[in-house]
Amino acid sequence: MTRSVRNTAAAAALSLFAVLTPASAMAKDSFSICWSIYVGWMPWDFGAQQKIVDKWADKYDIEIDVVQINDYVESINQYTAGAYDGCAMTNMDALTIPAAGGVDSTALIVGDFSNGNDGVVLKGTDELADIKGQNVNLVELSVSHYLLARALDTVGLSEKDLTVVNTSDADMVSAFTTDDVTAVATWNPLLSEITAMPDSHKVFDSSKIPGEIIDLMVVNTDTLNANPDFGKALTGAWYEIMATMSADNEAGKAARTFMAKASGTDLAGYEAQLASTRMFYQPSEAVAFVNSAELKDTMQKVAEFSFEHGLLGEGAPDAGFVGIETPAGVFGSDSNIQLRFIPDYMAMAADGTL
Repeated sequence: MTRSVRNTAAAAALSLFAVLTPASAMAKDSFSICWSIYVGWMPWDFGAQQKIVDKWADKYDIEIDVVQINDYVESINQYTAGAYDGCAMTNMDALTIPAAGGVDSTALIVGDFSNGNDGVVLKGTDELADIKGQNVNLVELSVSHYLLARALDTVGLSEKDLTVVNTSDADMVSAFTTDDVTAVATWNPLLSEITAMPDSHKVFDSSKIPGEIIDLMVVNTDTLNANPDFGKALTGAWYEIMATMSADNEAGKAARTFMAKASGTDLAGYEAQLASTRMFYQPSEAVAFVNSAELKDTMQKVAEFSFEHGLLGEGAPDAGFVGIETPAGVFGSDSNIQLRFIPDYMAMAADGTL
């Protein structure tokens, strides 16, 4: 999955936004969501193929179309433009594309956070501080870029102490095999391939910043408010899928095998990726995470990084330009809240009231 951000993403999406958005705020009975391949989002494919999403949609007399889009950034662009009512994305991308583009969005489901799936790898040394003065290959303005910035914080360095080299995720593994490339920041499965190479050393990974790279199902806030049954059906389906895939039985193994094959790996490979992902299989775990004060602190870090790299828009005067609402309070502008983290629907799942 290319979990990356482009400066033009929000602008491109907004070219269609004015045309498509009005319908999104109406009460309706047909919805669509999109997702792209990543360990934490494969459950949406399983749920669609096994008719679990249909089952929950039928319960509320609605229809939900689940669509795979191969290009991750394009999926967010299309959601931002109003082509979809919801989309799987990270917390950083939710802020910098739809929210920064003026599309009020809600994190309906907090599915997981990266707990080792993203990392920094050096060649020839196992000391992170040795990254000083090096070129670092990564997908610029992606979660890998954010991870690098957080890693540098831990050793008293900043981006001015090195040179970022924008590199496509498709080229990352082959780049590391060359003599010229000595440092990369990337995500799984690329991370696993690179760390398996001779003289490679993983010097930092997302387990050192738990809870900061978060995978979400984001929905249009106006659509959700006008159609709460849409939120109930999606959430109910998600946690039925979670219960199935996390089970230590044949059904659980079959579900994980299905997801592995669909994502281009085998069961062992997929379970290895799950091991470095903190999945919230129980809705109560996700509720506790969203209600924590740490979430607001995390989103402040993400907003500050995004502002420093020009991802909140040319007119953004500061990191708080786009308001982010959490149960612990709002970071940024109270008058421009465009990204919301709510526990409501996940709490219904935890209480068994969906």
